[in-house]
Amino acid sequence: MPARAPPLTTPDGRYLVVRGRLWRTADPGLDPDAHQRLVSELMAARRAVQHAQRADDAAALADARRRVDLAKHALGERGPVWWTDGAKDYTRHLARNSPYAAWYAAQQASVPAQDR
Repeated sequence: MPARAPPLTTPDGRYLVVRGRLWRTADPGLDPDAHQRLVSELMAARRAVQHAQRADDAAALADARRRVDLAKHALGERGPVWWTDGAKDYTRHLARNSPYAAWYAAQQASVPAQDR
């Protein structure tokens, strides 16, 4: 199976583009050790979500989802934006319907249709 290309990142580094949708990146100002610790916690919490779903354990699922949310907030992927220029948050918006539309169209034009 061929390796998947990493998701596009907007030129300002604020968003990843996944299936045409913008998702906020982690705060680049985080200390690298703190960032790694939070990513590890996020991955552990996501595994706990899967385990709780398989076990049909509603209490464990709620706790695991809470842990995911806490880690995403701490990383800056949710909650108040980490940038300071007052720009609006476009998380969950389609890239084509955002200020990144022209950039995204140019990126898509350079990718063969079968790879989109």
